[in-house]
Amino acid sequence: MFIDKVRVQFLAGKGGNGVIAWRREKYIPKGGPTGGDGGTGGSIILKADENVPSLEWFQNRSKIAAENGRNGNGACKKGRNGKTLILKVPCGTLVKDPESQILYEDLCEHGQEYVICQGGVGGFGNFYFRTPTNQAPNIATPGQEGEVKSVELELKLIADVGLVGFPNVGKSTLLSCITKARPKIGNYHFTTLRPNLGFLTDVDNNKIIIADIPGIIDGASANRGLGLEFLRHIERTKALLIVLDASCIEGVTLGTVYSILQNEFESYGMDLQQRPFLIVLNKCDVLDAQKNIEEFKMEYPMLKKKMYCISALTQEGIPSLVSAITNLFSH
Repeated sequence: MFIDKVRVQFLAGKGGNGVIAWRREKYIPKGGPTGGDGGTGGSIILKADENVPSLEWFQNRSKIAAENGRNGNGACKKGRNGKTLILKVPCGTLVKDPESQILYEDLCEHGQEYVICQGGVGGFGNFYFRTPTNQAPNIATPGQEGEVKSVELELKLIADVGLVGFPNVGKSTLLSCITKARPKIGNYHFTTLRPNLGFLTDVDNNKIIIADIPGIIDGASANRGLGLEFLRHIERTKALLIVLDASCIEGVTLGTVYSILQNEFESYGMDLQQRPFLIVLNKCDVLDAQKNIEEFKMEYPMLKKKMYCISALTQEGIPSLVSAITNLFSH
């Protein structure tokens, strides 16, 4: 299951208590203090990992606690520290305050770490308090409580290419053609209810991550349909493949659909001109598709060099499109 937003309360471990203890040996009536310090409580660290696809692990965990430090012992023995809890999250995870939405950290690089909660410091045993004038201190301190923090984890996918378009235009089928991904495909609106990821390998054996974003509709930027839930996943893509249905089976022209998509991106705060994009005219094998494509080219002549006519079903035009995608990242 793809989970991209969760609220979690993290509790770092409490420090162990210091203890009062005395050295007691035969013929040594005043052996002095030997109470050890308590161990430090375990901290909680979030670590970005490119192999973690979503925040699913956190979904049913409203509270996550680290191990407490152990109490000190006699003979000046320090208590064991609580284990640090390292939790892996997907690259692109935002750590935010759930109420104010203040951003604490943006975990976007593989291996990047963020200490979300620091473990409590252990208390001091009576050995710590000995002085030349107080050689038998009868005092020890308790360990400190660990930090407690409630946060919202929100995932914004980091992908090289994002497949965007209206529902049912063939984005998932296209993804399965150019990568080894096998997303669920069906002939109805909103087949894709979560982003799907695939990898395209170029001639230099470099991986290009491609994300199939759930369908956008008119009014998505105002949170209609799946709206804002998935528009945010487009933000971090380096390039876009705008997939249009050349058959125009819904009765809406290609120019109208392209204009709607542009307006939704701009309303959400994204400018297509600020990143590379290609226009994929899918289902070019369907009746009247060529006529619709020619009309679109006449309406947007400046975009002709960005247009690629394909059929994800018959594989027509796929090699040329794959070459164009890899060329976007060849510099």
